[in-house]
Amino acid sequence: MILEHAILNIKRGQSAAFEAALAKAKYLIEETPGFQKMEVRPCVETKDRYLLLVWWGSVEAHTHGFRQSDRYGPWREALHGFYEPFPTVQHYGKPL
Repeated sequence: MILEHAILNIKRGQSAAFEAALAKAKYLIEETPGFQKMEVRPCVETKDRYLLLVWWGSVEAHTHGFRQSDRYGPWREALHGFYEPFPTVQHYGKPL
């Protein structure tokens, strides 16, 4: 199992709109083969910041299965306009 991680910094004051857009768009990622679960958690200390965690069966399920699918375009259109700056996405292996 692979864990995708990103810090999502949302444009100031747009958190409510981001959360609404995410609620509508999350089915796009959930329908991807290899997707296992997703959590998006608001930061306690920093307003308009979120932690994105997505569990995948493999890195390829994310990088090829989702990012190269027809679902990625609508995901990008719904959510990418909220990020400032655009997040760095990293993948982590099994717990030690």
